Amino acid sequence: MKKITLLVILFISFYGIQAQNSRDKEEHREQIKAMKVAFITQEMNMDPELAQKFWPIYNRYECQKMDLRRREHDEIENIESLSEQEAEKLIREYQNIENEEYQIKKTLFSDLKKIISAKEIIRLQKLESDFNKKLWKEYRDRKDAERKKN
Repeated sequence: MKKITLLVILFISFYGIQAQNSRDKEEHREQIKAMKVAFITQEMNMDPELAQKFWPIYNRYECQKMDLRRREHDEIENIESLSEQEAEKLIREYQNIENEEYQIKKTLFSDLKKIISAKEIIRLQKLESDFNKKLWKEYRDRKDAERKKN
C-alpha cells in the first residue's frame, strides 16, 4: 500500500510539473530527478547507510551519461548540408560515444558491486526502465488529453 501511495504521489507530482513552461526546464529536470531518487530508494528498500554510498556512484554515472547525450545532440545542426566526409566523421563520433557509454556503464556496475549484489544491480536496471516507461506514459496521456481539448 505504501508503494502504491508513493507512486500515485509521484505521478500526480509529475503531471503538475509538466504544466510548467520552458523557463522552468531546469527545475523540471530536478523535480523528475527527485522523483526518480525517491522511486529507486523506495523500491530498493535502501536504508540511509546504503543510500549514502549508492547515490554518489549513481549520480556520477548519470552526469557522465548526460554529458554524452549532449555531445551526441550538439553534433548535428543541419543534416541536409552535411558533406559525405562530415557524415563519416559524425558516424565515428557516434561510435565513440557508444563506446564511452559502454565504459561508464561497466564502471557503474563495477562500483555498485562493491555495495550491492549483482541481483540488485539487475533490479536497478529494471527499476530505471519502469520509471522511464511510467514517465513516458504520463507524458503521452497528458498530450492525448491536450489534443482532445483542442
